[in-house]
Amino acid sequence: MRIIREVRAQLRRRLLISYRVDPDVALSLLPAGFRPRIVDGSAVAGVCVLGLGSIRPGWSSGRWGLRSENAAHRIAVEWDGADGVEQGVFIFERHSSAWHPVLFGGRLFPGVHRRARFRIEESGDRYALAMEAAGHSLDADVEVGGEWSSALFASVDEASDFYRSGRIGWSLARDRCTVEPVALASDSWKVEGARLHHLRSSFFEALPAGAAVFDSVVVMRDLPLTLSGAGGRRDAALLTPAGT
Repeated sequence: MRIIREVRAQLRRRLLISYRVDPDVALSLLPAGFRPRIVDGSAVAGVCVLGLGSIRPGWSSGRWGLRSENAAHRIAVEWDGADGVEQGVFIFERHSSAWHPVLFGGRLFPGVHRRARFRIEESGDRYALAMEAAGHSLDADVEVGGEWSSALFASVDEASDFYRSGRIGWSLARDRCTVEPVALASDSWKVEGARLHHLRSSFFEALPAGAAVFDSVVVMRDLPLTLSGAGGRRDAALLTPAGT
C-alpha cells in the first residue's frame, strides 16, 4: 500500500483544554528523551479535541474526504535536537470515532489511534462533548467568548503562540518501543478564548490528588489543516534521558 506522507483536512472545530501539572508528576509520565515545558512553575498538559472533515491524502487534488472526531491527551515537552532544544508535545493516547485512523495510523501514516465513541452537541458558540473508550472517558462543555482567564498565559494571543510552537506531536509507535512524530500546520491559524462550563477527564483525575488543575480552554474553528510526517521514528532509549 502507498505510504501517506501528508494528510489534508478541514478543521471544523478544535478544543484545546489545558491543565497546570506538577512538574515532577509530568516528568514521571514521559519516556526518556523528553522533559516537560515549564510555564510559571507548572508543566502544561491537556486534551486536544478535533472535529475534522474533508480528510484526504495530501496528493489528492479532489474535494472529497472523510470525517472524524478525535481526542488526544498530551503534554507540552522539549527535547535536545541536532540544533539545540526543540519544542512540541508528547501524546499519551489518540482516540478517534472513525475506522481509517484506527486502521492506518502507525502503519500508512504516523500516529496510532484507538477507537472511541463520541457524542457531540453544538449550538452556536457552545460545544458539549463526551468520549468513551477502553480505559478513558472525557466530558467537556465549553462556550466561545465571555471572560477568559488563565494562570499560565497572560492573553489568548500568548496561549495561541504557545500552542503553535507545539506543532510537532510525538507518540509511541505500534511497537511501543519507538516514538514517531506528526506535524500539524495551518495557513489560517486563529484561536479564540472560551469559558468552561463542565469538565471531567479520567486521565487527569487518575493522577495524584492536586497534581493536575484545570487552567483554560481555547477554540479553533473552520480552518484548513495539514498533518504530515515530521521525520522518522526514534528509539526513545537513544535520546537524552529526561531530566538531565
